[in-house]
Amino acid sequence: MAELSLAMPLALILSSFVAASRIGGGAQQYVLAAHRIDPVLAPTVMFGRSPAKGGVGEVTAPQVLAQMLADIEADAVFGLVDLVLTGHFSLPEQVDIAAGVLERVRAANRGQAYADRPVVVVDPVMGDTPKGLYVKPEVAERVASRLVPLADWITPNIWELWRLSGRPTDSLAETVAAARALGRPALVTSVPAANGEIGLLYVTAEAATLFTHPRVENLPNGTGDLVAASFGAGLAEGLAPEAAALRAAQAAAETVQATLEWRASELPIVALADRLVNPRATVHVRRL
Repeated sequence: MAELSLAMPLALILSSFVAASRIGGGAQQYVLAAHRIDPVLAPTVMFGRSPAKGGVGEVTAPQVLAQMLADIEADAVFGLVDLVLTGHFSLPEQVDIAAGVLERVRAANRGQAYADRPVVVVDPVMGDTPKGLYVKPEVAERVASRLVPLADWITPNIWELWRLSGRPTDSLAETVAAARALGRPALVTSVPAANGEIGLLYVTAEAATLFTHPRVENLPNGTGDLVAASFGAGLAEGLAPEAAALRAAQAAAETVQATLEWRASELPIVALADRLVNPRATVHVRRL
């Protein structure tokens, strides 16, 4: 953290906006705000309701996205960015724009920034089990070739890890090897575990740790977005990466439990604000 800085942390989100659902970048804004991290969202697509529920949205035209980001940059915001979260992209041109933004954020003068350097968390949104790929193949390829190499951390689900690495992920050992093959530290979501649990797999070149909690079926979408934002918030706050991963796992477990108890149709991120920042949910920790 920069000495004597009075600024609050600031995050730039490049992802989707869905007005009535707690998914994508729109949901991540609320997670970051709970952590008192100022969010700036440049939406790559805009929906009223989730496309999983039949929502019909509009993709942000590349020239509009580029102009939006140029205006953000013109306000000298790039030099204040402590965290960049990338998520859903609808067009390969959007991915190219995002890659240029990551480079310019890193090159910007950081005189008034909260942190000494920005941290880049790339959620390589491509698809999931059982549907498989749900973005255009050229978008998936561009995310792999342009954004993953620029990431400080990646947060793929286990299907996306398989897609990115081309390696098997049928066992924990294979999943760790697949993550390490990408050459970037990773927090892998939706990892199956024993005894009906599901978890997050934290992987660096030196360490691997699995955080698990009970699996719940038919939850609202958005837990992966929540995890990426929670993990990124921890990194921006200066937590050790493994501690940030543990808190993200606890925040996910806390949210799952509250969603069940309240019979919520969407993840209750706003109502849970304080509990996301200081989660008390029990997760099992296994160092591999």
